Amino acid sequence: MIEIKAKLLRNQSSVFLCGETVELFVTFSNHSLPEHKISQSNVDVLENLAWASVQINGYCKTQELKSIISNQNQVLPRTSLNIHENSFLATEPKILFCDLRLANGESRTYYYREQIPTCPPTYRGVDIKYYYKVSIATQRVGSRVQLLQVPIRVLPLLIEEKPEQLPAPCDVTNDELTPTNPFLDNDRKVVSKVEIALENLQNITARRRPNFYIITNRRGKVGRFCLFKPCYKLGEDIVGTLDFSCRTIRCVQLSVTLQCEEILANKVSKSPVDVKENSKGTTGKITNFTKHHEICIGLLQTQMILPIPLHVTPSFSTDLVDVRWRLHFQFVTTTNEELMPIDGPQNENWNGPKNIDIETMVWNLPITIYATNPTQIFHPNSGDCLILK
Repeated sequence: MIEIKAKLLRNQSSVFLCGETVELFVTFSNHSLPEHKISQSNVDVLENLAWASVQINGYCKTQELKSIISNQNQVLPRTSLNIHENSFLATEPKILFCDLRLANGESRTYYYREQIPTCPPTYRGVDIKYYYKVSIATQRVGSRVQLLQVPIRVLPLLIEEKPEQLPAPCDVTNDELTPTNPFLDNDRKVVSKVEIALENLQNITARRRPNFYIITNRRGKVGRFCLFKPCYKLGEDIVGTLDFSCRTIRCVQLSVTLQCEEILANKVSKSPVDVKENSKGTTGKITNFTKHHEICIGLLQTQMILPIPLHVTPSFSTDLVDVRWRLHFQFVTTTNEELMPIDGPQNENWNGPKNIDIETMVWNLPITIYATNPTQIFHPNSGDCLILK
């Protein structure tokens, strides 16, 4: 019996950025017979493996609805769900060994590393899914090929590395003209493109650029909303403030929802995002995440805090799908005079009306969500195992 164990070198997280290197330990162990049986026969039990290879595979799964056609070539009113799955990415396989023989209790460990090419991120949407696995294929002599797959999560790197962003060589300074210490390593550290991209990502998401929006409807002004920045990373909090001091109509309650919009390729519009079109919900399928709800009938100012989960997929676009993020606002307004402040003693109790005329206002605000440093996402990998009997 051969046991194959695969474990990522990065124990605390199986999340990687495009361009990062996946490092993996693959261990082959022979657990054929107990030791007392071998001592009685005085014959070593050898297990022979012909070969083993490792590669990274990317899969795309789509769902389509097709009509069921009967034998009489008549289209029935019901439909069936057809799931199509294909591999769109496969790195060059790397051979771990050829003709490996293991005695009982013997183990061999091999090291594998591969750089993730530019590809779509891991995404589990409504109509389309992208996911990645490290595939370990092996074959015992005289048996069929068996496969062990280790799932990994891939995050996009949406910031393109430009030549002007690379560190420029510094001019000769007085420090370089001084005598150097021969016992110190004076070689400069080589900065990778991934590190440069992470630094640029930090600069973009940390930049505060407050944007103010006047919220109005056909009856008047509801208030003013302030969003401190339009770009965020996974795990950050979306913080905004609402000011009702400039209102002409009263806002009874509000709710803000973080939504992901999945737009298929045949529905993607080349023009900028139209807020009115997105508010109808006809451009793509919507998935709700965190939500903030508040009764603001007597408030002049308030704030909202929406955390971005670490398990969601950042904004990205491919030939098949366009994934966007937005804040979905719902304002419940009223012009009922009984809700206005009452002049009278402070200790006088005020009873609200039983029925009020309200109007719901919907507003969608697009935002951009980027990836984060994968080491900050806790996704432990305990290892995967395959038994060859």
